[in-house]
Amino acid sequence: MSAPRILIVTPEISYLPENLGNMAHQMCAKAGGLADVSASLVNALYQIGADVHVAIPNYRRMFHIEASQLIESELRLYHSKLPDDRIHLAEDRVFYYRDQVYSSYSLDNQRSSLIFQREVINNIIPRVRPDIIHCNDWMTGLIPAKARRLGIPTLFTVHNIHTVRLLLEHIEESGIDTAEFWQNLYYDYPPDSYEQCRPSNPVDMLASGIFAAHWINTVSTSFLDEIVRGDHASIPPSIRTELQNKRHAGYASGILNAPDPSYHPESDTALVSNYNSDRFEKNKRHNKKAFQKRMHLDIRPDAPLFFWPSRLDPIQKGPELLAHILAPLVRLYRDDGIQIAFVADGEYQRHFQDIIAMENLQGSVSIHSFDENLSRLGYAASDFMLMPSKFEPCGLTQMIALKYGSLPIARNTGGLRDTVSQLDIQQHQGNGFIFDDYDPQALMWGISQAMHFFRLPQSRKSDEIRRIMTESTARFTHEQTADQYVAVYEEMLGRPLEPQV
Repeated sequence: MSAPRILIVTPEISYLPENLGNMAHQMCAKAGGLADVSASLVNALYQIGADVHVAIPNYRRMFHIEASQLIESELRLYHSKLPDDRIHLAEDRVFYYRDQVYSSYSLDNQRSSLIFQREVINNIIPRVRPDIIHCNDWMTGLIPAKARRLGIPTLFTVHNIHTVRLLLEHIEESGIDTAEFWQNLYYDYPPDSYEQCRPSNPVDMLASGIFAAHWINTVSTSFLDEIVRGDHASIPPSIRTELQNKRHAGYASGILNAPDPSYHPESDTALVSNYNSDRFEKNKRHNKKAFQKRMHLDIRPDAPLFFWPSRLDPIQKGPELLAHILAPLVRLYRDDGIQIAFVADGEYQRHFQDIIAMENLQGSVSIHSFDENLSRLGYAASDFMLMPSKFEPCGLTQMIALKYGSLPIARNTGGLRDTVSQLDIQQHQGNGFIFDDYDPQALMWGISQAMHFFRLPQSRKSDEIRRIMTESTARFTHEQTADQYVAVYEEMLGRPLEPQV
């Protein structure tokens, strides 16, 4: 029996196996964790011999394809597919000249998503004839409905709870014939007929993907549990209802993402001194001094350094909690030389700049707009990482921090709950400091626990950090994530993915 054919539909990807197609080495269009998860999954499937195919927009500029070259070679390269070519590019000029995956204009993102789905539905699915389709987030939310009409099982992964609502007539303007599958979509209110829905009853894109898919997964088990329980008021009722339905029917699971493999202190080129779990004390000090210099902090390699790498977004990430206690925190631990460094963008950046100026916190607190290399250096330099999120579908920064020997102070929610546990140095268990309440004093408690650990003798601290780094490097891998997706595919199909002799 031949291996089942899997089509992964994603608007972004960070790399592809060299042998997957004649342009694999040029495929890189990344905005976040979805790109890494898609890449790791494709690679893992390819390595086990699965018949894996990828549908992605043709971002010519990001793929470094010169338009002048395409004039003479486009037909050969894109339309005369090699037999073993498994990369299927969605063609439209809306993708050709982009220099980033998503626009800052929501209407532009909506248009791009519809055109991408049009190409997948009208051209790529008929050409690939997959046995299973794997879709991701609202940008692919119409495809499960079409696939259900065709009898193709789909997995739909919810990376983020963001959704958009569009009318059928707007969707059809992009070239998608929704009349074939309108009954498999999720609307603002129960539809009476196609004619009634078309001009006046909006389609919820994310809820439609969840509703029509045969199986769904969120990017952590705890986040799925929280949504089903109704823990987060910010979750749209449509999303909660459909996730509850899938969970109660037994067709939902949680699968953690993992950081890009380039996040490893032994090989990270952004560090001034590389290290691993066997040798890190001296080298982390070197990185700390370099980071302090770049951040205009006092050069004190023995100071406890707390790092904030996430966007300064009060809707999700909790910067207002830290803003409330920032000045008292520095005063409380002034004798220890406490330092807090932000390498992050977001609306609270200006607020922290004002606090630093008004409270004269220069040298102890510093903020810098996001910079990839500076952020990587921050992980290597810091002793602790702050992540007091209101909710967290998965989170990658806490996993990265653990691999670099920076211990998270995190709220006990979502993906943080699944990856960070309270450190117990007596039992040699746990890897960070967790708190339950979304409250400034709860965050202060977590920081106080971290400071208690910081004041321990260096040998006791080093033993725990060494253990945590070793465990995290082994645990948070793309291979672990991909294995869980493979298990879901096999359960959906009722047979293994490898070719049967």
